[in-house]
Amino acid sequence: MSSSTNIEWTDASWNIFAGCTPVSAGCLNCYAATMAHRLEAMGQKKYKGLTVLNNGHRTFNGKINLDSDAITIPLRWKKPRRIFVNSMSDLFHERSTFEFIDMVFAVMALCQQHTFQVLTKRPKRMAEYLQRTGKSIEFLESAAREIGYTFKFTDLDGRTHGMVPWPIPNIWLGTSVEDQQTADSRIPHLLDCPAAVRFLSCEPLLGAINLRLFSTGGLLNTHLVIVGGESGPCARQCHVDWIRSIINQCKNTNVPVFVKQLGANPVLGFDGGISLKDLIKDRKGGNPEEWSNDLRVREMPEVRK
Repeated sequence: MSSSTNIEWTDASWNIFAGCTPVSAGCLNCYAATMAHRLEAMGQKKYKGLTVLNNGHRTFNGKINLDSDAITIPLRWKKPRRIFVNSMSDLFHERSTFEFIDMVFAVMALCQQHTFQVLTKRPKRMAEYLQRTGKSIEFLESAAREIGYTFKFTDLDGRTHGMVPWPIPNIWLGTSVEDQQTADSRIPHLLDCPAAVRFLSCEPLLGAINLRLFSTGGLLNTHLVIVGGESGPCARQCHVDWIRSIINQCKNTNVPVFVKQLGANPVLGFDGGISLKDLIKDRKGGNPEEWSNDLRVREMPEVRK
């Protein structure tokens, strides 16, 4: 849990539970699994028993540990901030019940001063959850009572509504995609999710991705694309032209794009002919001053005030 973070596209992290299950190639060098192992060694009970060593890679083992004390933390943060929800796991993990997720959504709806960024590799389950809840305020009222709050949602005239504005205006919903296969399987489910802002995280980027497949009338059906290469000592190659292609696709469809990092193993050319490892001093390839000018793009969508 942190009121600040080094993740460039957010301001803070809010970890309601820890632990996960690998679901695709993007999970192979999961930073959260490595961090969970370190935090367990430091004696933090929240991260106990969540990881295993698999062929030299520290991975999650499928267990999750709930942190009931963390659920109300954003209610105590008065200064507005962008909050990454469950950076050490996946809110829509199969062991996270819809009733528990109700409480998370209740807290997010209560904290209108913040913007919450929910990122999942399980957008199908996220779509199922949102279809279940519909537009009724009742699930928020009930969930808020579970954590000791009375939920009221009023308009500018002070009149209480029986319906939450839908989609909830301060909640962003996103999915992670690392290559064309995961893009093809996950993005359609994200597009089924009502959201004030839909976003993609193309990180770790492991292959070229054609996002135009998910556009309509020349407009990409998302509001933000984040892109970055893999970091860490076992980082796989990220071809800079993959990043450049995503930037161009976003520019051509008027979608903000945020280049987070080139990764620890960037290469030039789609064939990976030229390594940039010795030219990039930042260990994550995250210093824009070391990039070519066309890669220095860090945009964010406009949001309601």
